[in-house]
Amino acid sequence: MYKYGIIVTADKNGNADAGKGWFTMGKIKVAVLFGGMSNEHDISLRTAENIISAIPSDKYDVIPIGITKKGRWLFYPGSPNRIKSGKWDSHPDCAPAVILPDAMYKGIVKISSGEYSIDKIDAVIPALHGRNGEDGRIQGLLELSGIPYVGSGCLSSAACFDKAVTHTILEANGIKMAKWRQVERGDLNRFEPICEKIGEELGFPLFIKPANSGSSLGTNKAFSHDELKNAVKLAFSHDKKVVVEEFIKGRELECSVFGGENPFSSDVGEIIPCNEFYDYEAKYIKGSSEIIIPAKVDSKASSQIRDTAVEAFKIMGCQGLARVDFFLAENGDIILNEINTFPGFTHISMYPKLMEHMGISQSELLDRLITLCLESY
Repeated sequence: MYKYGIIVTADKNGNADAGKGWFTMGKIKVAVLFGGMSNEHDISLRTAENIISAIPSDKYDVIPIGITKKGRWLFYPGSPNRIKSGKWDSHPDCAPAVILPDAMYKGIVKISSGEYSIDKIDAVIPALHGRNGEDGRIQGLLELSGIPYVGSGCLSSAACFDKAVTHTILEANGIKMAKWRQVERGDLNRFEPICEKIGEELGFPLFIKPANSGSSLGTNKAFSHDELKNAVKLAFSHDKKVVVEEFIKGRELECSVFGGENPFSSDVGEIIPCNEFYDYEAKYIKGSSEIIIPAKVDSKASSQIRDTAVEAFKIMGCQGLARVDFFLAENGDIILNEINTFPGFTHISMYPKLMEHMGISQSELLDRLITLCLESY
């Protein structure tokens, strides 16, 4: 495997020099977790297929671990091409496999024919979207296991996943976001006056979102009080807390951020959705939304977006990667929409496309992400 540590070298005169770096002891073992019990299970499959195919095979041994929609963990030994279709779990050589929370082992237990074995791993890529993947829960398990992992930690992941918490933290630190209100299940017994008040305070149209959900699932646009009530009820089917935001008329812009203590941002990209807004269907089903890289914005706006993306990344304590989404309002205001701590990583996803525009291929990007998580650990 590869190890990161002190390397001592000597020149032709015998003068020694020491520095930190990678040295070879075989390939690095990386487990890629995918699937999961969230409503973004299918998106995770697409992300995992792309990631597994792009990881440099000369440096890494990949151990794919899939989680079914019912929560069963399975080691998957087959081709990544089978993951996207959802047929991966029917592979005859799949075997139960779980990550141990015991930090002594730092590995995966595989169970086959009544016997078990433990495979040590060096790092994990939690290629999981939505609940149990981006909300800090899987990160908590990995912290207990003592295994380095790609991406943000427990607190940062949970805070960024919860839109209400993101609003609260970023606004307290001077980051401009859309005006918003929060509705909880307990408010349903006084639902009518709450909706009336929100409509009066924020005006129509409005965006209604589950506080804890990704890929725009459960998100809707309301043009009236009746539509607002129906949209809030629908959002409650995804989460017990709902965020209602004012409508920002303008352009949808996105920025990729990479790094640890000194993160950097990509150029700005623009989404021109094929639907009313960039919802789940526009992202993953119709596939005809237009992505423009770099976005056609002036240098001042581009610099402000990139700087704000990095600032928000730091404020929220993010690590490794994040995609930060913005609105460029018609009046010129730059408004942060949300932060995704493990954004989509498919061949059409904005995060890797923005990094590719900077000259960083997907293989190099994954290598850098794994290296960063090992160095940070």
